[in-house]
Amino acid sequence: MHKNNIIDLISAIAGDGAVLAGEPAAPYCTDWRGRYAGNALAVVFPANMQQVAAVVKLCASHQVAIVPQGGNTSLCGGSVPLAQGEQIILNLSRMNQIRAIDPVNYTMTVEAGCTLASVRATAEQHDRLFPLGLTAIAAHCEIGGNLSTNAGGVGVLRYGNMRDLVLGLEVVLPDGRIWNGLRSLRKDNTGYDLKHLFIGAEGTLGIITAAVLKLFPRPQAEATACAAVRDPAAAVALLAHLRAACGDKIAAFEIVSRSCLDLVFKHIPDTREPFAGKHEWIIITQLADVLAAPLDASLREALRSFGNGIVEFEITTNKDHAEHWWKLRKNISEAQKRAGISIKHDVSVPVSRVAEFIARADAALHDAFDGVRIVAFGHMGDGNIHYNISMQDAAQNTAFIAHQEDAVNDLVYAVVRALNGSISAEHGLGQLKRDTIRDYKDPLELELMRTIKQALDPLGLMNPGKVL
Repeated sequence: MHKNNIIDLISAIAGDGAVLAGEPAAPYCTDWRGRYAGNALAVVFPANMQQVAAVVKLCASHQVAIVPQGGNTSLCGGSVPLAQGEQIILNLSRMNQIRAIDPVNYTMTVEAGCTLASVRATAEQHDRLFPLGLTAIAAHCEIGGNLSTNAGGVGVLRYGNMRDLVLGLEVVLPDGRIWNGLRSLRKDNTGYDLKHLFIGAEGTLGIITAAVLKLFPRPQAEATACAAVRDPAAAVALLAHLRAACGDKIAAFEIVSRSCLDLVFKHIPDTREPFAGKHEWIIITQLADVLAAPLDASLREALRSFGNGIVEFEITTNKDHAEHWWKLRKNISEAQKRAGISIKHDVSVPVSRVAEFIARADAALHDAFDGVRIVAFGHMGDGNIHYNISMQDAAQNTAFIAHQEDAVNDLVYAVVRALNGSISAEHGLGQLKRDTIRDYKDPLELELMRTIKQALDPLGLMNPGKVL
């Protein structure tokens, strides 16, 4: 069928104003980082689940591939079409209704196009918390994408990944049928838990159109600390100490290196050193509790009793004061973007081996490349470190990225493998790691994944070229 004919048929389903083609579609064909750009026959903005199903059924009958898209904040090229071939982008941003909220059951049913920020705000209006902590992009990322990538963020230590924050899903399957799994049950032991097939699948098995999310009590007391630590090993030991001393009150534990801070101070306005002197490593940690009793005294006692691994620390219960510290962490990615491209890694290892990963990867890279800049930061509380490599000189960096990316990845991933870690902790595989994962995942796991893909999407039309 001629491409104009398929666009006309899709327009008849979604409406003329809900379909973009040609130049207006171009912004939706480029990823958040500007690394990937592809071609789309059109971008479709369905208004409801029935329109999604009708478009998918139409595309399946004509064997036209579909790229599901939300806020298009993927960091691995998962939400944009491939450069070769022509696909339909199915953008769910118009599907942004809160369908129901049940404060007594601590659940909220939302459509896939709801932004994370709007979901968090709605929960707060009902004196509840939705804890997914992607604060740097919360206004842009959408729940469908959060689910499709099994998003993590700063709150995983206490609340878990997105997989842990959902009870039910509504999914349009690759043939256009609708699976209604919007159950708000915490116990349902009636066979395979199908929702977990679609969470983390990056749109390759179906299109998530709605979800039942878990809510939590809103914390009534918070205390935040910024501490300069001797090294990552001290940070790992400190986390274990705090967990023993404070238990589940720990809501976040983030580590930030000096190279991160220098980039933030250079490129992000209204940022400053957290202490009078400079330190190579800082951690930001937060306690939170539903009881209104102050937490600063217990946090201070826990830090004081740790030993000499802490160089100095400050504690605050003032949100504005704490936000100055969190601003340093939240803006690392933006500062890096302004500084130029880098070779990025989103890796995880057991928490107890984070310091070993940083030490071994640092040593391997410094041995191999003179003058390399290593930007290490992230969610030490769950073992997820963002580990990004570049050269400080812009001209030198361009050549470095072009010629050494594979060598850098080999060195970093070799350490990850040796420590029984993962080469993708929270960003997914997308296009970026689709081929690389073959070298680091058990062949039987890949075989099982391909079997599931073949069973649900035998024509291979759902987000082709991603994950597998």
